[in-house]
Amino acid sequence: MDYLIWDFDPILASFKHIRIHWYGAMFALALLSNYIFMHWVYWRELGSAEDVDRLLWYCMGGSVLGARIGHVLFYNPGYYFAEPIKIFAIWEGGLASHGGVFGVLISLYIYQRKASFDYFWILDRAAIAASLSGCLVRIGNFLNSEIAGTATTVPWAVIFKRLDNIPRHPVQLYEAISYAGIFLFLLYLYKKSHTFEFKGQLCAWFLILIFSTRFILEFYKVSLVNYDTNFWLSTGQMLSIPFILTGVYLLYRAKNLR
Repeated sequence: MDYLIWDFDPILASFKHIRIHWYGAMFALALLSNYIFMHWVYWRELGSAEDVDRLLWYCMGGSVLGARIGHVLFYNPGYYFAEPIKIFAIWEGGLASHGGVFGVLISLYIYQRKASFDYFWILDRAAIAASLSGCLVRIGNFLNSEIAGTATTVPWAVIFKRLDNIPRHPVQLYEAISYAGIFLFLLYLYKKSHTFEFKGQLCAWFLILIFSTRFILEFYKVSLVNYDTNFWLSTGQMLSIPFILTGVYLLYRAKNLR
């Protein structure tokens, strides 16, 4: 069977000793999409977008810092504790989406303390933007031949030549497509006027859908951890469960605040 052979150069551009990877470009595009979307939201609801710049910096700092700490603690702690200087070598890769979401949750809490709206107001709207960001980041993973899927013989399997010659599930695209669908669903809920009455509803759906998707698709991924584990769930699945349960609680809470 003929499979798609993927041998895409992960380097977008090089300037002397500086290399710009496609993943980094897609991550930057994800932040830009957040900025544009929240700019539209602020104008639509608040009549001014002057505070969006501050929001972007908080989201950028929270996502990168949280994602890096999450990767260090949950996916390769032995290596980083033995070589602590490598913790700061973020250009070498290593960002965990669970940690990134947690970092954004904290940064948004700090951000809204000086704003005119409450925490759930910003969480609901940021959740929509975050879904689109997740889609763009996973496309970046695909371009970089990162996050290897398990071996398969399905017709749409991909051979990532920079990894090996084994046909694999293009799990990065599975996630990207799923997150794009979640973005459209949340955007639809947002445009329904009565949704504004349910504080935390959009954030709840985000947590439930994003991390349920992540939980399921982990079965099609090669393990990312570099330490022995005999548990039948992967690290990514175990980290997804608290987020899913939090989403269920927030959805229950939102329904009872009508």
